[in-house]
Amino acid sequence: MKLKKVTGSHVGRILLAAVPVAVAIAVVGGGVAQGAVPVSMSISGSQFKISATSLDGTSFSQYAGEAKDTAGKEHAVAIANIGQAKLADLCQSVVTDTPLGKVSAIITAGGNGKPAEATDLQIGMTDLKGDTSFTNVRIGVDASTVQTKAKGAVGDFAQDSDSLHIDNLQQTSWSTTAAVFTLNGMHLAVDTTGKECF
Repeated sequence: MKLKKVTGSHVGRILLAAVPVAVAIAVVGGGVAQGAVPVSMSISGSQFKISATSLDGTSFSQYAGEAKDTAGKEHAVAIANIGQAKLADLCQSVVTDTPLGKVSAIITAGGNGKPAEATDLQIGMTDLKGDTSFTNVRIGVDASTVQTKAKGAVGDFAQDSDSLHIDNLQQTSWSTTAAVFTLNGMHLAVDTTGKECF
């Protein structure tokens, strides 16, 4: 990874953009924990990417939702909930345009056989790739009846399962929240080449 010293408020904004997903890891109250949809938070104007060599999760559900940015614009997302998740070789990146060009903040964790772990994970995503298997999957259930703490709107299409496993995860998202997120071996780096996780 090519690193250069970068100064100024733009870098500060980049680092802050990386914080909500992987560093500001605290107890999330209210909306998400009680299953409010859409997620009751204002998102930034930037999507971010997450990759992992594998994800293992329990108590999974997925349904349609929306995320609203601070300008009031609504973005269609797929809401995914995972009760307990383990992510091996986690990478999260966000890219911002600055006077110096594209600058990215990259956070890595969960290597060396010590995966990152999350509880009550909720993701507002626009794209997901990977080799996936489900245990006791139910497809086409009403989103208000999924078997997770967080639920969708009455009448909306949803799926849920007791557990899931994803290899070679690649995900593009607007938001991620968790009640607890443990990042074993976390490393944050600023890259002035605009490098991303994938």
